[in-house]
Amino acid sequence: MAPTELERQIAAIALLNEPVRRGLYLYVTGRRRDVGRDEAARALHISRALAAFHLDRLVEQGLLDTSYRRLTGRRGPGAGRPAKLYRRSGRQLDVTLPRRRYELAGLVFARALTATASRAPATRRALERAARVVGRELAATARTNGGAPPGAARGLARALAVLDDWGYEPARSNGDVHLRNCPFDALANECRPLVCGMNLQLLRGLLAGLGARAVRAELEPEPGSCCVVLRTMTRHPG
Repeated sequence: MAPTELERQIAAIALLNEPVRRGLYLYVTGRRRDVGRDEAARALHISRALAAFHLDRLVEQGLLDTSYRRLTGRRGPGAGRPAKLYRRSGRQLDVTLPRRRYELAGLVFARALTATASRAPATRRALERAARVVGRELAATARTNGGAPPGAARGLARALAVLDDWGYEPARSNGDVHLRNCPFDALANECRPLVCGMNLQLLRGLLAGLGARAVRAELEPEPGSCCVVLRTMTRHPG
């Protein structure tokens, strides 16, 4: 009997319980580009053969995708065989026991709100107000956890911790913070203006609640990433 979808998802998640395999998965997904076996082996200080074994197991379970490309600029005879490269797959794993389908409910709500918002702008405004309130509630929880550095960096550090916990995968770049993953990807693909607007207000509420006054959330859609970028504003003496 073929395994059910739940069984396949449990098997894929269980695969990550092995420390080396989990480390390779986290390394590849953190690169945001194709990674070769040699690079992955060096990063985890293991042999190339061991890295290849675990990477291919991750491919078998659909957690990684592969491609082939020569890593040098050489072409033609003597250029060598193309290297096998790995990157995070688009497969989503979402296991709840007992089974829950919150994403399905969210899709229904989002479609209904989209249809209503086109006729009644107040509906969209109500959604965005609610998102800001939830963002502030997340901030209130973060403030009680401590562990952030003192001074002006405290608000941003706590915001990054919350965003990391909620799957946004924040990464600093040239003073700004890019959110490399969209936690609402499936909904955004169906109802992008509505969901991205909600997400923007959620993050603005979070920043406001944390007192991160030198950081501004702005819409800047980028394929494969969250639609929001956190801009850090440098203050110059007057």
